[in-house]
Amino acid sequence: MSLVSLVKIPLNTEHPLKEAITQALNLIEYPLDTSIRKIVIKPNLCYYWDATTGQTTSPHFVGTLIDLIRTQIHPETDISIVESDASAMRCKYAFKMLGYTKLAEEKQVQLINLTEDQTTNRRIHCNGKTYNFMVPKTIQEAELRINIAHIKYTTDPIKLTCALKNIFGCNPVQKKSKYHSDLGNVIVALNKAMPFNLTLIDNTIATGVQPRRMGLVMASQDPVALDCAAAKIAWLNPAKIPYLRIAEQEGIGKRTYSLRGEPLETFRALYPKPPINMKLKKQLKKTLVTVGLGKRMGLV
Repeated sequence: MSLVSLVKIPLNTEHPLKEAITQALNLIEYPLDTSIRKIVIKPNLCYYWDATTGQTTSPHFVGTLIDLIRTQIHPETDISIVESDASAMRCKYAFKMLGYTKLAEEKQVQLINLTEDQTTNRRIHCNGKTYNFMVPKTIQEAELRINIAHIKYTTDPIKLTCALKNIFGCNPVQKKSKYHSDLGNVIVALNKAMPFNLTLIDNTIATGVQPRRMGLVMASQDPVALDCAAAKIAWLNPAKIPYLRIAEQEGIGKRTYSLRGEPLETFRALYPKPPINMKLKKQLKKTLVTVGLGKRMGLV
């Protein structure tokens, strides 16, 4: 079984986030290798929503991790924060709007738009299919790759956006919508093409109609195990998320896990439940559009 830690960010301490991240790493028995000199950090910057919405990774979380790395590994460790352009998002705007340009200046780290990076073609076989991806040089050359994801449920077929899905953003192709019809398989294939060593979850804020404070930090070396635990926190059944099964079959990780730290139920109780009628509302909208009533009723 893979170790997955769950830590509550403490209150009324001098460095609460630093304490939480340190504890999360200790619980999964993950020591930071002092010989490492080149590190990549992949936050979740899916759009222009700032961290208070619960949709993106907080620059404060990333900054705290950078300080921890420089303290425990080496003060001159080469660190790159990476993201790629998407169909509806450009890194040059997101980095600035979400506080990462300022963070990079303060911490003396690099901001890398993977869409503009040098790449090497890699062919990946996954679930009976073959994919060709361009793997960015910055990711290839990193000695330690850290994925900082966020727990989010979604109405599309993949149901869960978390550790495995965050690596979708490492694909340097801008128009990623072309992969959406085969998204589950593509997510798994990209994790095979660009495996990360460590995943942290920044769920300081839980997203929803009304974002709420959760104060959750998670850690694991196994993104599949972590996603299965995260699915339960988000009121989802991991057994009904097909790409998690495929990821296990393809050797990305295991769906079985051993939890350390706070009880999972503590955070499940804080996470906003998906609207009961979410699926029905989506189907109704589709039906009304088909018969030409959607626009008239304000649904499209």
